[in-house]
Amino acid sequence: MSRKVPEKWQSSVKAMKAVQVAFDMDEKFQLAIRREALEAGLSPSDQIRTILGLPTSKRPKRPRLTVSLSPVDYELLAEKYDLSPEQQLEIKRKLMDDLIIHVKDKSQE
Repeated sequence: MSRKVPEKWQSSVKAMKAVQVAFDMDEKFQLAIRREALEAGLSPSDQIRTILGLPTSKRPKRPRLTVSLSPVDYELLAEKYDLSPEQQLEIKRKLMDDLIIHVKDKSQE
């Protein structure tokens, strides 16, 4: 029995059929491509597509950094910032402050 894909998901059908390809290459080559991507304001994936002559999405991407935090991480950070682990939004604010301070300190070296 074949089910029809809902209309709102039609644009995602092609993406669902895509296959991710991973490249196991020397670290210096990976670093060079990542650096090129950063300098071009692209994701590493879009940089690889550009190098290979493939089209890339023209949609602007929201630049952001991510990190995965476990419940244990929240406990450690809550202790560091003298907060409770449930205060995740306040912990996130403190993390951003620490990252900004880190970058400012590094730029003054």
